[in-house]
Amino acid sequence: MSSLEEFAEIVKRDEPLAPYTWLKLGGPAQYFIEPRNVDELIHVVQVCCEHQIPVRILGGGSNLVVRDEGVSGAVLRLSHPSFAEVRIEGHRVTAGGGALLSHVISETVREGLSGLENLAGIPGTIGGALHGNAGGRFGEISQYVRSVTVLTVSGEKLVRSEDELSFEYRQSNLDELLILEAEFELQSDVPEEILQRLRKIWITKKSSQPLSSQTAGCIFKNPRGQRAGQLIEQAGLKGTRIGGAEINDRHANFIVTHEGASSSDVVRLMDLVRSKVADQFGVHLEPEVKIW
Repeated sequence: MSSLEEFAEIVKRDEPLAPYTWLKLGGPAQYFIEPRNVDELIHVVQVCCEHQIPVRILGGGSNLVVRDEGVSGAVLRLSHPSFAEVRIEGHRVTAGGGALLSHVISETVREGLSGLENLAGIPGTIGGALHGNAGGRFGEISQYVRSVTVLTVSGEKLVRSEDELSFEYRQSNLDELLILEAEFELQSDVPEEILQRLRKIWITKKSSQPLSSQTAGCIFKNPRGQRAGQLIEQAGLKGTRIGGAEINDRHANFIVTHEGASSSDVVRLMDLVRSKVADQFGVHLEPEVKIW
């Protein structure tokens, strides 16, 4: 029976996860693994399955809070360039699950393809964006996807066609272990006009969100017909601070961290927000960030 020892070149023991997350917080991973190609990735996943080692996937680390004690099992990160390739043929764009969404947007805009520029300013990877149906007031990534290649927890590679995919607000039925690549269909447009739209969206976001601060993106999903940030603000929580974590005074659905902050500060502040909003408005906020 194989073991993770045969992957010594790509496995790190007790690797701190904080440097890989946007919040720069959190404890270590028992095993931190960065495969160099798809075959090696599949082999690693199969070994973890054989040995019943839990596997988590670390994407861009943007919408993630890693607890201070860290995580047991294996954390896989698709950081190798082989997982971030972008191929464009006509209106079809194929992007690796490890590709940064911002990079794919840049490539499509350069080729005069319109659609993904509506997602400007959203952090993370293609895999993470699809899993959580990333989007905002200008559109969602699900509008453009045509097929997704996934890897199961047992290491099986599958292609999910458009009619097998289901997307809702900030969620999808892509619940396999990870997304290897996805195919999108976009529309041709004048590059200058696409670029102008992209800049306009970016300026709008920059004026209302703390993009230059240490954050994890929006903390809570918007309840149906309401805005989480507005509810948090109406509850009088802007500027509220626990330890080194603080509700941003520009956009209340963002938590920013300061020197000395811990993940427990962030989690405690999230709990406080949910409690206050539930008490005052009877609305139960659902986290948009993942907590490991």
